[in-house]
Amino acid sequence: MTQRTHRRSVLLLLLVPVVGLLCVPFYNYDAPTLWGVPFFYWYQLLWVPITVLLIWVVYRSTHDED
Repeated sequence: MTQRTHRRSVLLLLLVPVVGLLCVPFYNYDAPTLWGVPFFYWYQLLWVPITVLLIWVVYRSTHDED
């Protein structure tokens, strides 16, 4: 796998949160609740650390060491 192909495939990881959050009918529900918080809200909040982790992985994979 060439450097360019690897970089492109790693950058595709950034689409995961976009797709996960733009498909609103998938998570537009009240149940199940987590500590009284409806699924609609905690699903979106769950994506915050997931997105941070994915951005970190992409950065580490594409950052050129000087």
